[in-house]
Amino acid sequence: MKVYLISGEARNGKDTIGNFLEEEYKKRGLKVCKSQISKYLKVYVKDYFGWNGSEETKPRELLQQLGTDVIREKLNKPRFFVDRTIEDIDILSHFFDVMIITDIRFPIEITAIKEAFDDVVSINVKRINFESELTNSQQLHKTETALNNFSEYDYKIVNDTLEKLQQDCIEIINKESKKLNICDNN
Repeated sequence: MKVYLISGEARNGKDTIGNFLEEEYKKRGLKVCKSQISKYLKVYVKDYFGWNGSEETKPRELLQQLGTDVIREKLNKPRFFVDRTIEDIDILSHFFDVMIITDIRFPIEITAIKEAFDDVVSINVKRINFESELTNSQQLHKTETALNNFSEYDYKIVNDTLEKLQQDCIEIINKESKKLNICDNN
């Protein structure tokens, strides 16, 4: 299974890239699944804190506090979410050709998944001329800054137009397909 790990600051285009990759691989006849490292965290917040799951009402500070401040740091479980994701990839690799994970936030999420699997591609996206709608404390939280000095991405994409972003995704797929001899229908 080919695994894509997509990182970038909030609202910079991670899900959009995931959607473009999914669409293109499906056009090529491959089975694709998408996931998020934070899905288990979001289940906690929905089940125990009453969040309805909507992006518009996402309790970002609670998610940051529970996921990083409590689980990763206070409980000393830095691999809590990545280990569950590795298990998901292992299981789902029997059913899908490609998995796309659209919310990479920490270096360990990239390095641990790359250590566990052979065909992993990391993509970082940066949206230009974009002012974050996050509060200052949300922007400074580790979930937004932990990858600031990380440089071991396979691809870095600048998100300036949707058309270019989509073309960048197709180019990445073409390069990756050549590596694995996956049929290129373009």
